[in-house]
Amino acid sequence: MPATTTLKLPDSLKARIAKIAGSAGKSPHAFMVDALEAQTALAERRQEFIEKVKLADSEVAEFGLVYDADEVFSYLRSRLEGKKSRRPSPVKLST
Repeated sequence: MPATTTLKLPDSLKARIAKIAGSAGKSPHAFMVDALEAQTALAERRQEFIEKVKLADSEVAEFGLVYDADEVFSYLRSRLEGKKSRRPSPVKLST
């Protein structure tokens, strides 16, 4: 069963939500639930991205292998154009 939550909104925001929700064919409640769902999903994706960045950073620190960005972009451009291209090889990071 859904939990009840109370939001205290400024009158001006409440009016804006009611107006835009109505034009979208939604109740203010449904609009706010959708908005909260979207922002939560965005925050979760951002958090997942940050975790992946931290993992990649630790892998680079441990192994020192990276890809040259120009080679990667060239490879991707060729692939998008339908051309065969040699995959870039990782290189040792020079410190």
